[in-house]
Amino acid sequence: MTEAAVLAAWFVYMLRCADDTLYTGITTDIPRRLAEHNGEGGLGARYTRSRRPVTLVYAESADDRAVASRREAAIKRLDRMRKLALCKPQS
Repeated sequence: MTEAAVLAAWFVYMLRCADDTLYTGITTDIPRRLAEHNGEGGLGARYTRSRRPVTLVYAESADDRAVASRREAAIKRLDRMRKLALCKPQS
């Protein structure tokens, strides 16, 4: 995979907010987006602005934005227990 392809990769991520809720989103740059959610360099999502700090608990790569968006929607439909199961390390 070329460096340009790696840089253009999309990711689905899940954050745990300070109030123990979960937030799911997509991005091409997880560290930048996490910083934005925590108020650095951008506003982040409206949902996370009042629930800081947030921590990254899950991330997966996607081939393109469309795939990432579909996966984000699928994760958002899961109940909390299934979302938490995604966050657990696979043994």
